[in-house]
Amino acid sequence: MTQTVKLDILSDPICPWCYIGKAHLDKALAAVPNHPFVIEWHPFQLNPDMPDAGMDRRDYLEGKFGGKEGAVRAYAPVVENAEKAGLKIDFEGMKRTPNTLDAHRLIHWAGIESKQNAVVDALFQAYFVQARDIGDPEVLADIADSVGMDAAVVMKLLKSDADREDIRKRDVHSREMGVSSVPTYIVANQHAVPGAQPPEMWGKVIGEIMSQLEASPAE
Repeated sequence: MTQTVKLDILSDPICPWCYIGKAHLDKALAAVPNHPFVIEWHPFQLNPDMPDAGMDRRDYLEGKFGGKEGAVRAYAPVVENAEKAGLKIDFEGMKRTPNTLDAHRLIHWAGIESKQNAVVDALFQAYFVQARDIGDPEVLADIADSVGMDAAVVMKLLKSDADREDIRKRDVHSREMGVSSVPTYIVANQHAVPGAQPPEMWGKVIGEIMSQLEASPAE
């Protein structure tokens, strides 16, 4: 039996660095098809106090970064790194910054069906490429349907309080453990790797882990 190594990823689907970081990680994993990682996504809200309905994106950015110029400055490296990674981001099309609690609930439910990666990809595509409001239950149900989940069941769950408190508690727990930004990757429950690391870094990590696994084969 092939040995596996857990890779836990703390992320928020409206975080551009999480979007870029996943592209880098995917590139590294694609280069090593027999990589040992088993990936699980975990909730971390960039804006845990965001109103349930979200807010106007311009107001949000200018409030967070102290005006339009501050927002432009803050996002310049995002644009540059997204382009380098071959990713599109439709900043002009984004009208609202959503509350992501429901998106995190969907990621959690996707995990039960082993569809987390597909849902995370679909959320990134919906938000960054299609400029859709991923705080809207209809959008989330459509995303669920696109990866083979039952949209009617997801919509019913979204209308309930199912797992809402659990997601909040997991978010708080991560902060209490010292996580202050995303993406944060935790390798083998031991090593925390912060930030959107380049594919080359992941290539080295995967190579080192595989060498260690070969040196100490499973009994």
